[in-house]
Amino acid sequence: MVYHFFNPKQIVLIFFFGISFLHAQQTELKGKIIDAISGKGLEEVSIEIVESNVSILTNANGEFDFGHVVLPLGEEILVISKKGFITKRFPIIINENTALDLGDIDLQYDFNDEQLQVGTISLSDNELDEDHDISFNAAALLQSTRDVFLNAAAFDFSSTFFRPRGLGNENGKVLINGIEMNKLFNGRPQWSNWGGLNDVQRNREFSQGISENDYTFGGLSGTSNIIMRASKYRKGGRISYASSNRTYLGRIMGTYNSGVMTNGWAFSISLARRFGNEGFVDGTLYDANSFFISIEKKLGKTHSLNLTGFYTPNRRGRSTAITEEVFNLKGNTYNPNWGYQDGKLRNSRERKIEEPIVMLNHYWNITPNTLINTNIAFQTGSIGNSRIDNGGSDLIQGPNGQQTYIGGGRSADTNPVHPDNLPSSFLKNPNPSPLDYQNAFLAQQNLIDRGQLLWDDLIRTNQQNTQQGGNATYILYEDKTKDMQLSSNVIVNSKLSSNITLNSVINYRSLKSQNFAEVTDLLGGVGFLDVDVFALSTSGLTSQELVNRAQSDLRNPNRIVGVGDRYDYNYEIDASILDGFIQGQFKFNRIDFFLGGTVSKTSYQRNGIFENGYFPGNASFGKSEPIDFTNYGVKGGGTFAINGHNFITFQGAYFNKAPTIRNAFANARQNNNTIATLIGGTQESEKIQSADASYIFRSPKIKAKVTGYYTGIQDATNISFFFTEAISGSNVGFVQEILTDIDKLHIGGELGVEYQITPSIKLKGAAALGSYTYVNNPDLILTSTSDAFLEVQGTRDFGKSFLEGYHIAGGPQRAAQLGFEYRDPDFWWFGGTTNYFSNAYINISPFARTSNFYQDTDGLPFNNYDETIAQTLLEQEQFEDYFLVNVIGGKSWRIKKYYIGFFASINNILNQEYRTGGFEQARNANYRLALEESQRDTPVFGSKYFFGYGTSYYLNVYVRF
Repeated sequence: MVYHFFNPKQIVLIFFFGISFLHAQQTELKGKIIDAISGKGLEEVSIEIVESNVSILTNANGEFDFGHVVLPLGEEILVISKKGFITKRFPIIINENTALDLGDIDLQYDFNDEQLQVGTISLSDNELDEDHDISFNAAALLQSTRDVFLNAAAFDFSSTFFRPRGLGNENGKVLINGIEMNKLFNGRPQWSNWGGLNDVQRNREFSQGISENDYTFGGLSGTSNIIMRASKYRKGGRISYASSNRTYLGRIMGTYNSGVMTNGWAFSISLARRFGNEGFVDGTLYDANSFFISIEKKLGKTHSLNLTGFYTPNRRGRSTAITEEVFNLKGNTYNPNWGYQDGKLRNSRERKIEEPIVMLNHYWNITPNTLINTNIAFQTGSIGNSRIDNGGSDLIQGPNGQQTYIGGGRSADTNPVHPDNLPSSFLKNPNPSPLDYQNAFLAQQNLIDRGQLLWDDLIRTNQQNTQQGGNATYILYEDKTKDMQLSSNVIVNSKLSSNITLNSVINYRSLKSQNFAEVTDLLGGVGFLDVDVFALSTSGLTSQELVNRAQSDLRNPNRIVGVGDRYDYNYEIDASILDGFIQGQFKFNRIDFFLGGTVSKTSYQRNGIFENGYFPGNASFGKSEPIDFTNYGVKGGGTFAINGHNFITFQGAYFNKAPTIRNAFANARQNNNTIATLIGGTQESEKIQSADASYIFRSPKIKAKVTGYYTGIQDATNISFFFTEAISGSNVGFVQEILTDIDKLHIGGELGVEYQITPSIKLKGAAALGSYTYVNNPDLILTSTSDAFLEVQGTRDFGKSFLEGYHIAGGPQRAAQLGFEYRDPDFWWFGGTTNYFSNAYINISPFARTSNFYQDTDGLPFNNYDETIAQTLLEQEQFEDYFLVNVIGGKSWRIKKYYIGFFASINNILNQEYRTGGFEQARNANYRLALEESQRDTPVFGSKYFFGYGTSYYLNVYVRF
């Protein structure tokens, strides 16, 4: 928070002003707070006397009057604060039987709010790469607070995948007008659903970690409630244009708020467009529009009705992780997902989101101390992720009526960095021939000179198929989700006394989710045969059994699909959550504390629309067994004021949490199997214990906070998908890896310090020291439709995955910052930070840590197995430490009733190359294959990495009126 201190002359004036009113007959304190720009009174400004329980809010005209409140006498500090304005600390002297009228006090707009635009860009513009469970922006939740450490985490640490306390954003709650926005599928907030609406996201209430919250029990990473009520927006408008080389190239945005008019109506509208052919990474197009409207009507003095709607359709080109070999040849801007089609850039991996949201909120002030807030929200729309399917084939009828399929394309044709296209694949033999070296050189030159997707070649192949009467070999399709969700809740906040506040909430959410693959482009073909040609490789089955096995839908065999058709998989998920929350907040002179509890009921059920050939009958078609979870939680904490400058806070919680839809079904695209079915019992909810304590020091010049925390998570579940050649007794297969009974430990500390050297110069520092590890050996099951899994009904139990002691991936576990800010009274400012990151680890393969790692095809250990070498092969990679230097600055001008200004940031000025994350490939996840890989100069199936941006900028120019 920024404080503005009065100079000595002003203090003397205020003192003299107070003395001149000694003739009054009672002790009074009043005044008026006005906008420094317009001169109009500011409503709901908080006026508080430090180190007392005396506070008041200004009325609609900006006036305040403590009336007959008992005021502390003598020298006091008046704190005047309002969201979006610079807080003032106002020295006063209160004498008994004296009326002190402070007159007009102006508040200046806080340009830190403009700086938030730099950070808010990451709220919606950094995507979640769900393919590899990498959360690009866990810190986005933290932008609504001025906590020193969390500011560093939000603005400077987040670009490195840094996760506060090592927690992904599925552990935080995001609410809009009190309604939870986290997705039921994976528990994460879908930031793109309100992306580009920066201007109307400024009003936020944030509770850190498991601290008290008026709306929900909350999550480990905290709770952020974005208030989108028309009456809460400051009257006026704003137009801005932004330019960047990070995600989009340009953004234009306009917003207007009416404020509460004399007839009780208020409205707010905001429009934005973000665009760019590509960002910092090649081929990552950006095409997004944002629309927002909020209308509110005050119905008398006690009721208000607010209608809010927003629609933010957006399309993003996606990038992917690459190996060290590819990085050395192409650099950190390379993206293999795109190529030129008819001379135009086209990305095969696009993410499209169109999910409009509308909500109705009713606010009822039953009494001055009791508020009932009733909310209902409806969300619909779709999310699509495109990719190329190279499995096209043709149906062949034999002389005796038997059927088979021929066709299928090469993966190397649709993936420029497929191992078959890389130099390393030609040099994998211990003694390469001259021809191998020649082919490796040609592959290297091809990747350097081109290395992009050859759309025209794919189209040419399909056109040749058409001429010969065949089906398309290659198509573009989308993995698509169409959701309809209804959310409702009732929130009751009641101040039972001056010391006790009661919060209670009942929430209900219902979801119907359609999930399917949809053909979007036949790429020059006329149709695509909806079968799995790889099913023919299964041995021991008759030709008819193989044909049946290949069907995506046995009820529509050998179906030819075209653009707009659903194919491959098609199912629905019905889900519902009912939960209740109650909390008491208690405030006394030296200690504040809270106690809260929650209970919830979660239900999921799958309904198969296609009857999958691998899982005929009820195994895939129709409804699965319903999955139900009953959960509860308790939490509590408090703040103890040692004196006016020193405070201690503490809080703790125990709760359990149902697995998300993503982690409740083994492979929902193909069958009705639940995790409980596969493990032969009941799937456990996650059990979470968490505690933290902080020491806080605050003075006019120094603000400091140091925190220690502990979080234990037990019985977690995680599902992943990959192709491997390392299954003992099988060798090759595309599998689903199901990891259950996962226990994790997160411990560490955080530090944030600010020192206001002068009213204009501030030094700041922050540090995070954490250790996030697995503390047990979870159970691992693989499911697959490959040949070797037939005898075990598609499931193989590999026992324990020996993960204990390994680090949990998710960005650097240690970070530190040293920086400064300079704010000139003439409305210009700049600052810089140096940020250090270390102890980031690769995401390890659990499958490689099972007994399968050392077993040969006969189930016995490899004859050359060496445990010492094995330990070296399984050692977790730690990324190199690195520094990032960032600067930010801006200037504003007041021209009559307008504020015109700009601000800019440059990140990674020194163009430091660094890894932000990565994962081991499980393709060679056994001792013999891993040993061969380690002996090569360049691994064929080496780990894949995400790389951070080089030097990047963000510039924003705005007019506010």
